Amino acid sequence: MLTVLAFVVGMGSLIAFHEFGHFAVARLCGVRVLRFSIGFGRPIYRWQRDPNATEFVLCLLPLGGYVRPDDLSRTFNRKPLAQRAAIVAAGPAANALLAVLLYAAVQWIGVLTYAPIIGAPLPGSVAAQAGLAAQDHIRTVKVGGGESQTINAFSELGWAAAAALSSGETLTLGVSAKENGIPRERVLRLDRLLADTGATTPLARVGIVAPYMRPVLGELLPDGAAVSAGLRTGDLVLAINDRRISDAQQLRLAIQAAVVQRADGRWDAQSDDWLVDRGGRALTLSVTPALVANPANGSVVPYIGRIGAYIGEAPTGVLRQSGLWEGLDLGARKAWQTATMSVATIGQLLVGDASIKQLSGPVAIAGVAGQTANLGLAPYLSFLALLSVSLAILNLLPIPVLDGGHLMYYLWEAAVGKPVSDAWLVRFQRAGLFALLMLMVIALSNDIARLMG
Repeated sequence: MLTVLAFVVGMGSLIAFHEFGHFAVARLCGVRVLRFSIGFGRPIYRWQRDPNATEFVLCLLPLGGYVRPDDLSRTFNRKPLAQRAAIVAAGPAANALLAVLLYAAVQWIGVLTYAPIIGAPLPGSVAAQAGLAAQDHIRTVKVGGGESQTINAFSELGWAAAAALSSGETLTLGVSAKENGIPRERVLRLDRLLADTGATTPLARVGIVAPYMRPVLGELLPDGAAVSAGLRTGDLVLAINDRRISDAQQLRLAIQAAVVQRADGRWDAQSDDWLVDRGGRALTLSVTPALVANPANGSVVPYIGRIGAYIGEAPTGVLRQSGLWEGLDLGARKAWQTATMSVATIGQLLVGDASIKQLSGPVAIAGVAGQTANLGLAPYLSFLALLSVSLAILNLLPIPVLDGGHLMYYLWEAAVGKPVSDAWLVRFQRAGLFALLMLMVIALSNDIARLMG
């Protein structure tokens, strides 16, 4: 229920703000608006102050909306070109403004930040190839040939990785083994990345999954392999088979890799000797993980190990709150970073440097909306800000049925001195609808594929 409510309220709000941008500028330009609709399909609510006023309509499907101008004396099409362009551009601009305000609101509420100390990089990743290791303190970041910048939070490292990936530049990190140690440079060669790594975040694509967490066992499942082996909540794992375990990520990978293929070709779980610290006392336990299907599609190893335990002690976080103007400044910066990364990702999709599997549809969006709403107000607002930026960028694409398509018409009109003919408008509309339909099919197919595992 929370997922549905978070999705409907979120999408409805973003669409309402977008359409209000069109509506407000249209009224400023003297265009009478006949209908202001949120959603498509059957109307479930109508309101109109009087027969000559704008009719406000709420429809069943909150996946879009529209503003219908008057077709009489104050018709939209009779307005000067600059006013028509302003009315059309006002929708995406409203979403961009909303994103700034939402990101600023997150800063005002407070953001839980973690120190920029990384966990063990994924084996074979560009982070591992650059020589990064668990408990490395990231002191500075530099994208390409830009200036080196000091960072104070793990999230800032994520934004730097996103900026480097979107621009195709190298990512140079100033790294020290201790908080106040002398930093040394580590260069991450992002040109060695595959187009589709299956990672869900920019940092994960370069091989950094999470901030450093001690390899401590949390809650255990009563019927899991951890309980069967005699492990307890609070155990600190020191080593597995005499190999030192330095952080939670390394422990997770070791558990997953505890599988072996027998001579007859079948797979089995492998028993390992764990050295753990339990309240200052060292213990050695034999642990045999349960064998489960590997969730990674196409992996040469069809199974991974699981012990039925929460792995890792949560890193220490600090709640950081910003004042009015600082929050607005950070909100604008965050919205701009999100927009530039979105545009870069679209460019990568067009040239084949990114996979279309990254596209998400309403099912995935609804799922993330529910997850972030469950985490609290700040994560939910951050997600809505991301969606608002995405909505602005999507509507500016030069597809005929979108705002960007209409702006292309006006660009043509400004260049040649006359509007696009009605015959070509019909052709463009059909092509635009077909393109949007294909995008929706691809996005929905990706949603279904993710649900099916």
